[in-house]
Amino acid sequence: MIRAYDPADWPEVWAVLEPVFRAGETFPHDPAIGSDAARQAWVETAAATFVATDTNGAIVATYYLRPNQPCLGAHVANAGYVVAEAARGRGVGHALCRHSQEEALRRGFTAMQFNLVVATNAAGVAAWTSNGFRSIGRLPGAFRHPRLGEVDALVMFKTLA
Repeated sequence: MIRAYDPADWPEVWAVLEPVFRAGETFPHDPAIGSDAARQAWVETAAATFVATDTNGAIVATYYLRPNQPCLGAHVANAGYVVAEAARGRGVGHALCRHSQEEALRRGFTAMQFNLVVATNAAGVAAWTSNGFRSIGRLPGAFRHPRLGEVDALVMFKTLA
């Protein structure tokens, strides 16, 4: 089930985000980010935040939705997704992506753009591609991967309406 984020969800959302941010392999946040700064980045600056729950109601994934740019670029949405390791490979990321596109359309966005898809994140690239996004640019060495050094990042885009 995917539902709107509630402030009481933060401890569970942080439990999903923290290992991904600490790993430093797919998001540009400081791997030492604290809970308050993460909440500011993930929830407070978003137009909306959502969570996915398992059959027991535990949060297993989350995404945010926001305008990609202010004012004259605000018709294009941006989103970020994190799935807990234990829930990966079950289609949760695909479900979040589909939900975010529907929600973006409902909110009046006409397209979605992902600005920094780490090229070594094969699962993410495959998920977004299979959901209709296409790579419109490659940013050479734009992401400092903790094990691989500077790796490319992709800009991915999809027209919604």
